[in-house]
Amino acid sequence: MALLGGIEAGGTKFVCAVGTGPDDIRATIRIPTTTPEETLAKVVAFFYQQTEQLGTLDAIGIGAFGPVDVREKSSTFGWFLDTPKPAWQQIDNLGVIKRAFNIPERFDTDVNAAALGEHQWGNAQGLETFIYLTVGTGVGGGGMVGGQPIHGLLHPEMGHIVVPHDLSVDPFPGCCPFHKDCLEGLASGVAMEKRWGTKGINLPEDHPAWALEASYLAAGLVNFILILAPERIIMGGGVMEQKQLFPMIRTQVQEKLNGYLRVSQITDSIEDYILPPQLGGKAGILGSFALAKRVLATPGQ
Repeated sequence: MALLGGIEAGGTKFVCAVGTGPDDIRATIRIPTTTPEETLAKVVAFFYQQTEQLGTLDAIGIGAFGPVDVREKSSTFGWFLDTPKPAWQQIDNLGVIKRAFNIPERFDTDVNAAALGEHQWGNAQGLETFIYLTVGTGVGGGGMVGGQPIHGLLHPEMGHIVVPHDLSVDPFPGCCPFHKDCLEGLASGVAMEKRWGTKGINLPEDHPAWALEASYLAAGLVNFILILAPERIIMGGGVMEQKQLFPMIRTQVQEKLNGYLRVSQITDSIEDYILPPQLGGKAGILGSFALAKRVLATPGQ
């Protein structure tokens, strides 16, 4: 089997791994996201070391936080763009890896990568159209439509859609530096901490924070359901580890649709329609493996 490298380039850490799939991860490392120069140098050093120990890699897949340039014909393909992450604006991420290793690479957003991981090995197997939403420090979304990762003018920015915000119920203005009260500005882990004065993990299950969180996330999902008609919605990220959220979100999605789209997946078996990733916290790094497998299966695409 092909020996794959994977990079999950996150805003707080880069996770790098070498292996062939979920049951064969031979080496992994977590590198704090500091400066681009320091972080990427450690990434390259890790893969050099693993190449010496395990042999030449056949391909590397990279899933990165955004916004990033995923347009392969663009002069800045593989770059971080105007990301809010300090010091990471206009950084040639992919170029560093390409110059270090003369092997095929595939680059995409971290959420599209996680979606591909779930498609290859997890809860999206056999599906052609689905979304993967991650709710953590930020809110991001990706997925596939017609069997292909969602790309267009750039890439999906599902965390920055506008959702209803009743200031009389929730006076918190939102924390997104660009849009204030977009979905990320109201429902991210950062938003929860700033609104309630503590991290969500410290709040009890019956705290009103969770009903409010479920309401915002359900509003976002209703928009995605109506626009993309996904066959399934997978929700990961640190905030979604609060298991009480899933039944609340499912109920509110049904209430907000109000009988519209009467399909059995929503009316009768919504617990199988909106669900966590089968790969759990490994969805991102395994998604990077899936990206690498994809470039080997479709070279030149």
